[in-house]
Amino acid sequence: MDRRTFNKLAGMTAIGTLTTGELCAAENSDASEVVLEDDAVLAAFDVGSGALTRLLRKSTGWAIERRPELGMSFRILAPLPGRRSNFVFGEQQRPAHVEKLTDKEVHIEWNGLASEHSGSLPMSFSATITLENGRLTFEGLLTNNSQLTVETIDYPFLGDLNPPVRDALMTVRTARYDNLESAELYPHFADEMGYWGVDFPTKTRDSFYSLFCLIQSDREGLYIGMHDPTIPYFLQYTFEQHPGVLNNSAPFSGGGIYPQEEHIVPEEDNISGIPVHLEFRTCHFVFATPHSTKQLAPVVVQSYSGDWHVGVDLYKHWRATWYQEPVVPAWAREVHSWQQLQINSSEEEYRIPYNRLTEYGDDCVKYGVTAIQLVGWNHGGQDRGNPSQDIDPKLGTWKELHNAIAQIQAKGIRIVLFAKFPWADMTTEWYKKELYKYEATDPYGIRYRKSGDSYHTPTQLAGINNRQFAVMDFCLADYRHIAVNEFHKLLALNPSGWLYDEVCTHAPVIYSFNRVPGSGAPRYIYSGDLPLARQLRAEADKINSQFLFAGEGPQDWLTQYYPFSYFRGSSTPLERYIAPNAPIMAAVNGFDDREQLNEILMYRYIISYEPYNFKGHLSDFSLTLAYGQKIDVLRRRYKEYLWDAEFRDTLGARVSSDGAVRYSVFVTRSGKRSIVVVSKEWSNAIRVRAEIPKPGTLVVVTPENPDPVPTQGKLEVPARSAAVILEL
Repeated sequence: MDRRTFNKLAGMTAIGTLTTGELCAAENSDASEVVLEDDAVLAAFDVGSGALTRLLRKSTGWAIERRPELGMSFRILAPLPGRRSNFVFGEQQRPAHVEKLTDKEVHIEWNGLASEHSGSLPMSFSATITLENGRLTFEGLLTNNSQLTVETIDYPFLGDLNPPVRDALMTVRTARYDNLESAELYPHFADEMGYWGVDFPTKTRDSFYSLFCLIQSDREGLYIGMHDPTIPYFLQYTFEQHPGVLNNSAPFSGGGIYPQEEHIVPEEDNISGIPVHLEFRTCHFVFATPHSTKQLAPVVVQSYSGDWHVGVDLYKHWRATWYQEPVVPAWAREVHSWQQLQINSSEEEYRIPYNRLTEYGDDCVKYGVTAIQLVGWNHGGQDRGNPSQDIDPKLGTWKELHNAIAQIQAKGIRIVLFAKFPWADMTTEWYKKELYKYEATDPYGIRYRKSGDSYHTPTQLAGINNRQFAVMDFCLADYRHIAVNEFHKLLALNPSGWLYDEVCTHAPVIYSFNRVPGSGAPRYIYSGDLPLARQLRAEADKINSQFLFAGEGPQDWLTQYYPFSYFRGSSTPLERYIAPNAPIMAAVNGFDDREQLNEILMYRYIISYEPYNFKGHLSDFSLTLAYGQKIDVLRRRYKEYLWDAEFRDTLGARVSSDGAVRYSVFVTRSGKRSIVVVSKEWSNAIRVRAEIPKPGTLVVVTPENPDPVPTQGKLEVPARSAAVILEL
């Protein structure tokens, strides 16, 4: 079939799926393209441009990249002096080679790249694409012999990303803060970048939160992964809807699923004579300096059948090749609960002196709580004085804090000290005299800032006297040395662990351009997280190899060093699905917070009791505490089913009801199943039917009634309650 015939076919075919006959015809390429193909996928590259012109999922007929005339190859940003917007467009380059090296590998090379405003440049870009078992891997190499810095390279680049069928909902899903977030791509597409800054509605997702991106439809999806666990640089998953949408009544929106009447993508292939198409590209922020080479991190593209679980399974399979299992002390792996307690804030409240901390330890003994996360213990209180880990003399002496920790831990209650290192309080003399040297700066030499947090007083809650934070550059060894020295002060107090607050972010910084002598610039600031983590772990191991490292919502790769994760709840329990038995803790601060506690039961989270937003006593919210205690009693009694079992989210069972319900499935080591069913109704009981393939004997238990009662899978769940079906 010649190109003209194929283009006509592509233009006439409805979005997404080719018929069997069309698919067979499309598989027969002519000499103008090279094709990689196996039983699962077909990928075609244009000989004249190197562009990816066709991408077909053969088993379902999903034409992922449908119209060859919209195919793209790459894009490079190489700013000129006085003209930052200077691109090299791959479609305007003729490759020196497009060669099929083997049945599984294609190599493409472009030399003497011509940019928009500077003619031919002494640069080359080469790409190698391999296909193995339906998995495409895109690798690239830039050779930059010019005087310019190449800031970004977009590769791979899909010029015509289609949903599987015209009426399919298509979303993008990425990891963030233990959650799998979602935003719609089709049939609605809302601009997230601001209409003033882009030509086309645009969405981006960031690799510093997620090393993978799922393009998800109802029954199938596309996995895109940055397969380099060393996190060498920033990569962005970028979507652009061309030429725009039908209507834009809300021109600046965030993620999510949109009302039917807004941000509608045209259904036709053309509007006003302009092609309608969704571009997708992975943008590598390489910052390749003059006379350098840069190897791109591999990008894997693989289609799959099923929902997000199957897409995440592809990530889990790759993760298993590099993830190093961390050491977690035995006590933190068991069913237990914590209390978070703030004893001082940045507004000098001095709530609890060190010598009164033992009272809270006694409460934990009384109510069966195992650990206290102690916040605001260091000089200046919570979110002040960072990164100092000195004690605060107005709360007491170092000896008083050390003794209080020892006395509480002697009663079996663990003390975990709250700390953080990403920021420097700009009001301190330490910052003014020394720390400023290690702050992250922008390309113009101006420091980045993070607004300080607000506490307690009307003045600070209004944002008037907040202490501004400089963002510290973890890529600088000298600053990491400072952080390690401060960490020694925390270790000297002999707690059972520490919780690194805000470990997941360096907001608003991605790259630091601070030109500290010998440091090099720019530096991807997130690439400093793992080196610092390794240094801190090594220092802790010198004292106590069982010292707990916890963090607030760490990215999955950081859980190799901060394996105990703390956050405030999720809608899609991504990290729990990735790591079924990892210790993950969620906050509870309502005074009858059954909804959050039921979610904690459903997702195998550890309870963090936080009355008055972690400023009160456990006894302050007796209803929440009593229900939480019942849940933990249930989990201890049925530990095999609810704690030691593998979390499968909703896979392996189906639950229907006459009201709002959520559920999760666990599978024991012996293959037995349990289902946690949670009513989301506020006032009415619901009737539930749970179906398990080939079930054994079933019983039901609840936090209020833990003794097993026989069931056939049909039960009534009271409002705001949970029930657990066990397979004996």
